[in-house]
Amino acid sequence: MIGQKLGHYHIESRLGEGGMGQVYRARDTVLGREVAVKVLPADKIRADHLQRFLREARAASQINHPNVVAIHEIAEWDGVHFIVMEYVAGKTLSEVIPAKGLKTQTVVDYASQIAASLAKAHACGVVHRDLKPANIMVSTEGIIKVLDFGLAKMDQPGDAPEDALTAAETAPGVILGTAAYMSPEQAAGRPVDGRSDIFSLGLVLYEMLSGQRAFGGETPISTIAAILHREPRPLKEVAPQTPRDLDRIVARCMRKELTRDSRVRWTSGLLWKTCRESPARTPRPPSPYCPSPISALTRRTSISPTALPRRSSTLFPTCRDSAS
Repeated sequence: MIGQKLGHYHIESRLGEGGMGQVYRARDTVLGREVAVKVLPADKIRADHLQRFLREARAASQINHPNVVAIHEIAEWDGVHFIVMEYVAGKTLSEVIPAKGLKTQTVVDYASQIAASLAKAHACGVVHRDLKPANIMVSTEGIIKVLDFGLAKMDQPGDAPEDALTAAETAPGVILGTAAYMSPEQAAGRPVDGRSDIFSLGLVLYEMLSGQRAFGGETPISTIAAILHREPRPLKEVAPQTPRDLDRIVARCMRKELTRDSRVRWTSGLLWKTCRESPARTPRPPSPYCPSPISALTRRTSISPTALPRRSSTLFPTCRDSAS
């Protein structure tokens, strides 16, 4: 594939491989820019794989957000199916996390961006269902890009009924995702919503802080059993440097019960508060894409309302608004 052309895209090097195909760096010879091209292998050109490939492109293209990798197009050339997306120079989060975890300020910075991307995705009716460090890119400038929406669930008002593949995958008893980063409801094969992604975010936070996975096992089945029936080691034991507020955020994200307010819904604001209280770093402002009301955010975090932007259709866009 290297050295070949797919339409006006010249394949230059191999970047990696995902669950649904191989990813290459390519040159867009028309616009003169670098792009990433995900190619569906010939041995996976079946109806179900083509549907999932198309769904990945559709799901990601619904979300116009600076922390979600941008999709340029999905196309076919001489029988080769491929997705063209934004090229991100950097490493995956799994490659960035050291054995003893990242510095707290770095964790807060990355987590705030991930939380903002999830808030935007959920506002667009998209549940990722496979959030993990390997599916999160960290650019050379420290910008987070969430990618690989191959298992995403789309549920937008007014959409056509779900296709047979989506219906089959969301049926009770069907387990999708990566075992170590599943929510309890996902691991049990129950229907999931945005709260499942929040649980996965908690697992990613735990790993960023400690350098360890919250739940482990020798096999995927034993890992799933741990998620369903056990609690992870407290962060104060595996990462004693973790600030109390951040420890509380992780704990709330990883609550197993699914009551209305069981998992944090104001993650971006809470992370911003934690970051602001650290004298070693000037924080990013809270994401304007977090759909939570200002009153609820300030009530739960003790942030002065004057320190946050006012809610408006510009600052809190729908999934069809442009990200600035």
